[in-house]
Amino acid sequence: MASMIDQIRASKLPSNMMQFAARGALQVSPAENIEILVYLALHNKVFRELARMTLAGWDEKSSLVAAADPKTPAEVLHYMISPDNLRPALLPALLENPSVSEVQIAKLAVSAGRDSIDALLKSARVRSLASVVQTLKANPYLKKEEVEELKKASGQFDPAPVAAPAAASAPAPAKTQLPAATPEAIEAAAEPAAVSDDEAVAAYFNEHATEIAAEGNKPFQAIGGLLELSFSESTEPVAEAPPAEPAPSTPAAVPRPAAKSNALPQGKRENTVQKVNRLDVKGRIQLALKGNKEERSLLIRDGTKVVALSVLEAPKLSDGEVEKFASQKNVLEAVLRQIPLKRRFMKNYIVVRNLVANPRTPLDLGLGLMKNLLPGDLKNISANKDVSETIRKLANKMYKQKLDAANKK
Repeated sequence: MASMIDQIRASKLPSNMMQFAARGALQVSPAENIEILVYLALHNKVFRELARMTLAGWDEKSSLVAAADPKTPAEVLHYMISPDNLRPALLPALLENPSVSEVQIAKLAVSAGRDSIDALLKSARVRSLASVVQTLKANPYLKKEEVEELKKASGQFDPAPVAAPAAASAPAPAKTQLPAATPEAIEAAAEPAAVSDDEAVAAYFNEHATEIAAEGNKPFQAIGGLLELSFSESTEPVAEAPPAEPAPSTPAAVPRPAAKSNALPQGKRENTVQKVNRLDVKGRIQLALKGNKEERSLLIRDGTKVVALSVLEAPKLSDGEVEKFASQKNVLEAVLRQIPLKRRFMKNYIVVRNLVANPRTPLDLGLGLMKNLLPGDLKNISANKDVSETIRKLANKMYKQKLDAANKK
């Protein structure tokens, strides 16, 4: 007789049984229940969201057993260690499981937050995987002493890792990247409020040299498009500057293309859209890190990931700006994922609330943050038809639980 998972793969179960399966209510072993849920979460359009929510709250003990077992199906392990689905309590077991591939761990190490970094550094297996260690060293949330320890453990010195990125990004003079090779600069990038604009730029260029080189001269393209007014301003002739004012220019440190046919006529002023449109990737990153609030509000919508994420590293970035970014639908998903990785941002309740209520926020991220919301906000989100049904249902469930708990006091 075919197993339950085989019957589900062959679509032989009736709808009511499929719903039981998506709730983890089938009378099968915990291991098979998890395998069924992962299959539904990945391959079934009807019950996908329900299965994902069930997995997010699945019994931790049986989840740990599956995470540590080398015989657990590869699809289940891949789902568990994916940054989109990862439960921190399962990470140590997953890292030591030989059936979890080096590639999957390296993918996690790229943007791991502090909790995941701690687990990665404690893992004997991770320290033995050269590609994972190399990837982890580029993580901007690694502390100064951790970077140094990894370098010593792998027998590498500062000049070696700096030389490769510098060669990869030929247009950039080598002298602009050398200062960023120091651990102090890397640490500075992780703590924007404590560094100067120039230090933040140097550190960001050093940490993301490979990505920047890969993007080359990719032009600015706003997620969701520009407002009609902004677009017309970027294509119409610019207005003359008042005689008494000198024409403002892009900050000195922002590189401008040497010869551009769209250079501004003398005595003319440019608006923010025009300024951004004529900059290459490196120029836009520098503007994001050193520019003003208006420039950051435009660059956060940049379709080039390495540019958009640089806005979140800007030393002058305010909490109010982040609150707005967290609620925006016209930003890359990567931006919304990056915000919770900053402890400073997560101390701001409005940021957390806005992320959960944002329809563009990835489901796993919204589900993870929802536990921090107050009953009133949970109630509002449960009635917000812009967010997914899974978010609404869980918000309603949590609202009722918190209300019952308050009434019992």
